[in-house]
Amino acid sequence: MRRLTWRFWWSALIMLTLCRLSLMIWQWPRVSAVDGFWSVLHGGLRFDIVILGMMVALPAGLAPWFGHFAIAEKLCAWWFRICWFLLILLELSTPQFITEYDTRPNRLYVEYLGHPREVFGMLWEGYKWLMLAVAIGVSLSIWLGFKLFSPGRPDKPLRWYWRPVMGLSLVAFSVMSIRGTLDHRPINTSTVAFSNDAMVNTLPLNSFWNVVNAVYLMQNEVSSFDLYGKMPIGEITQIVRAASGMPDEMLDPHLPTLHAQTASVKRDRPFNLVIILQESLGAQYSKSLGGAGLTPQLDALGKQGWWFERAYATGTRSVRGLEAISTGFLPTPAQAVLALPRAETGFFTIAELLGRHGYYSRFIYGGEAHFDNMRGFFLGNGFNEVVDLPKFVNPKFVGSWGASDEDMFNELDRVLSTDTKRPTFTMAFSVSNHSPWEYPEGRISPEGNPASVTNTVRYADFAIGEFFKKVRRSAYWDNTIFLVVADHDARVSGNLVPVKHFHIPALILGPGVAARSDPQIMSQIDLGPTLLSLIGMDTVHPMVGRDLTQQHANRAMMQFGDNYGYLKVDPGGQEKLVVLEPHKPARTSLYKKPEVFGEPDTYTPSEPDASLAREALAHVLWPSWAYMEQRYALPPVKK
Repeated sequence: MRRLTWRFWWSALIMLTLCRLSLMIWQWPRVSAVDGFWSVLHGGLRFDIVILGMMVALPAGLAPWFGHFAIAEKLCAWWFRICWFLLILLELSTPQFITEYDTRPNRLYVEYLGHPREVFGMLWEGYKWLMLAVAIGVSLSIWLGFKLFSPGRPDKPLRWYWRPVMGLSLVAFSVMSIRGTLDHRPINTSTVAFSNDAMVNTLPLNSFWNVVNAVYLMQNEVSSFDLYGKMPIGEITQIVRAASGMPDEMLDPHLPTLHAQTASVKRDRPFNLVIILQESLGAQYSKSLGGAGLTPQLDALGKQGWWFERAYATGTRSVRGLEAISTGFLPTPAQAVLALPRAETGFFTIAELLGRHGYYSRFIYGGEAHFDNMRGFFLGNGFNEVVDLPKFVNPKFVGSWGASDEDMFNELDRVLSTDTKRPTFTMAFSVSNHSPWEYPEGRISPEGNPASVTNTVRYADFAIGEFFKKVRRSAYWDNTIFLVVADHDARVSGNLVPVKHFHIPALILGPGVAARSDPQIMSQIDLGPTLLSLIGMDTVHPMVGRDLTQQHANRAMMQFGDNYGYLKVDPGGQEKLVVLEPHKPARTSLYKKPEVFGEPDTYTPSEPDASLAREALAHVLWPSWAYMEQRYALPPVKK
């Protein structure tokens, strides 16, 4: 068994490397355009070791105990023949899959297996010679697999005391191979994403791993229809469009929320856009929002720009905030789209939209951007560059989650200072305000235990204040709109949907942005359309948020686990909260926000509001449908 295992390991590694080199030669213009030769080769070696570690883990662990039995040698041979066949089959399928879908085989490969008659009929009609070539290749691979992995003589028996040592050593080796790294986070597809060409980013993967990973991620695609109820898609679309203030006539029936937005602000040249996403900075810390008074710098800045008193996050995790801010997508009970396979490419982002208008877009993150698939999602959907910790220039303080907020702001200032000729969109995400509460010494005067959330909030606020002092003196201030907003609150708990824990600070600053305190209820999804107006950009996009420069929102939506909250101001000025729970009727309450965060918010049960419950249901069903049917995108660019 041991000889078979090593023979399979090296044979498969060589085969996968040769297949990858062939793909690189075939796609050389695109690989060379992003200087990707070594990135693809090095990343490919890592992922091949991952998949081979999975395939050899069981035989390697059992070999010291059973390798001296002839039956074990035969079973091992058949196991490796099957693995070899699957690896070869997927690699031989890859060129045509790339031709059709511009990516390695993924979940579509498995979904099409459910329709064998239609799929094989299509292949036979259009690709007879290709099918013949693949059949020959598969036949040869089966023949080669039988030759390479034929049973030999069994291993020599090990002494009893060597068996656990050898077995544990081989299992440990397999586990480390599967993990793919000694870092604190395992390898994932985002680890090897390095360019804004989504197809090239899949070349470091191998096709077997890509298919298996895509199938595994399908478990995250919880559908709102399975939890909250049904509604005709025509009615869903009509309700969502009406609630967003869109015109009755659709621009594109395939993309039902696609609509034109005319900017309310006219610019001679569209402004640059900077979005600063603050980790876990809930309203509970801001004195201006009824909180503990830990953010004096942010509160002072709030008096200089457009300060939203009632901004609400769509969820309780960073990926949900990133989803809402970068794409304007509504929340669902599924994972945020950053981690879902159908959104790897072709999913709408503000970066893709602005890229079509000549903008250069980047994402800056103080940590490692393969976390939560940020690098893979952003590079696959319109961002030109991801600048994370390994690319930071001389960071002064690096904690468990990455570089300090000051380092992140220094990097942001550095790249903004170099942008002079082209319009840019930059989204920066901080990390300091996160357990275990690490920050540089000497910046604040900590109270109580230095390693606490209250002190990291003080530090995050200090870093914001220092950055904007620098911004005011910069050359880029005169042509840039800034948004400072939290991704979510910290430590969310309480009611079925604890509304006060979704309350976050949001502030827009920039030339010509009048200082005002806005009391309307609004959501993170409203910020994208509003910013497009403020930078002076007329656009066509599918976002369902409202442009707050032209109309009020007066509603917010919140996903809390499997519970969904829809908060809206009715015509009489009452704030009504509809809560949808799985497989239960909708609950309607009158909501009252506390004046001070330490006080409880109140939910007074109310008579069911059928119309509002229908509106809430439409807003939680629509994103599930739009994601599954891939209807949240921009139209293809006409060539």
